[in-house]
Amino acid sequence: MAVAARPTSEVGTGLQELAKRHLWMHFSRMGSYGEDHEIPIIARGEGCYVYDEHGNRYLDGLSALFCVNVGHGRSELGEAAARQVEELDFYPLWSYAHPQAIELATRLASLAPEGLDRVFFTNGGSEAVESALKLARNYHRVLGKGQKHKLIAREIAYHGTSLGALSATGITELRSQFEPLAPGGCHVPNTNVYRWPEEREPTWAADAIEERILFEGPETVAAVILEPVQNAGGCFVPPDGYFQQVREICDRHDVLMISDEVICAMGRLGHYFGCERFEYVPDIITMAKAITSAYAPMGAMVVSERVAAPFMEGDASFAHGFTFAGHPMAAAIAMANLDIYEREDLCGHVRNKEGEFREMLESLRDLPIVGDVRGAGYFHAIELVKDKETKESFDDDESEELLRGFLSGELYRRGLICRADDRGDPVVQLAPPLIADSEQFEEIHDVLRDVLGEAGKRIRR
Repeated sequence: MAVAARPTSEVGTGLQELAKRHLWMHFSRMGSYGEDHEIPIIARGEGCYVYDEHGNRYLDGLSALFCVNVGHGRSELGEAAARQVEELDFYPLWSYAHPQAIELATRLASLAPEGLDRVFFTNGGSEAVESALKLARNYHRVLGKGQKHKLIAREIAYHGTSLGALSATGITELRSQFEPLAPGGCHVPNTNVYRWPEEREPTWAADAIEERILFEGPETVAAVILEPVQNAGGCFVPPDGYFQQVREICDRHDVLMISDEVICAMGRLGHYFGCERFEYVPDIITMAKAITSAYAPMGAMVVSERVAAPFMEGDASFAHGFTFAGHPMAAAIAMANLDIYEREDLCGHVRNKEGEFREMLESLRDLPIVGDVRGAGYFHAIELVKDKETKESFDDDESEELLRGFLSGELYRRGLICRADDRGDPVVQLAPPLIADSEQFEEIHDVLRDVLGEAGKRIRR
């Protein structure tokens, strides 16, 4: 694989000072980076690995942020961008089209479930979700059902940061500091089966969606939005039949079903679209991140002909868009990215190696701190507990000390980038590039076993 790398020696030694003075990082406690605490500066990447400004190597066990699916340093993607700039640098999709957007939309529609044939481009995941929510409201309005504006989402689910997408996000601490949000967001239980009572029926979480629709009044509910595997909280997988039941509920109450696949699309679960993994067909799919393997910003929503139809007639218009959405350069990179997927059969690779990846994680269950292992494809989480028998979790102070006081820093120091998170109960999440294989699984295992073992000893002390 060709690698585009910049020698670490070329990285300026003053970057730390400049970053602390001028760079405002996202979702980061900027006050934590004092004189004795460096900002991690990632300077280059190659395959499943990245290197910091000092030349230290790290296994990228999170694909940057669930998105560099083909791995780092694919120079052919940069070459595709360069060729595109020579031909057409930019033109918007506002009343115009360009070949790259047309070709990419056609290719994505060919990969999507049957009936989802219309592609609306955005610049990223929050924009894709925002677009889907606006479309759901507008779709019902143009059919004379303007009262249908409410949205059903799941607790702890993360759907984005813009005010509309944030109304779907079910994480209190992310929502509360920006309230009031766009009205209409309603939340129901998620599918964290590990925390369910043993006697609970598998259909319980789907039933809760119908109960909430009936409580709100079906005539007021526009859409239900769900991830195939819920990210926040730690890779919650659905019980058997869950999505089929939700599909039936949506049809029964004239509610659109949105599959938020910003993470789960593009091979993360072993299929181009996560809904294929669980055998359901939504009305709208949102996607981003790995559509270009993050080599350029891009997102999209893929829409069924039924939902798109009212906007395709006469003088109708979906009055929504973004200047840079469907950018020719990003579209060219996305096409080259899909060429890699096909040439290397990355979806097939994930399906073939998923069992080995899961078996490696399952082998850590003998550690006292490991309560649950869950997920699908190359998207898994380990839930951490104080007591395996009772499933007792950690209070806020213990979680802070465990995750930020020890785990995050120690995992990084040992050469593994993953997510130690407590949106919900404390978890460690792993989502390596889709090219990862046995060698990387072994590295992940060795680091996790040592670090989680030490974390368990600290908790007991």
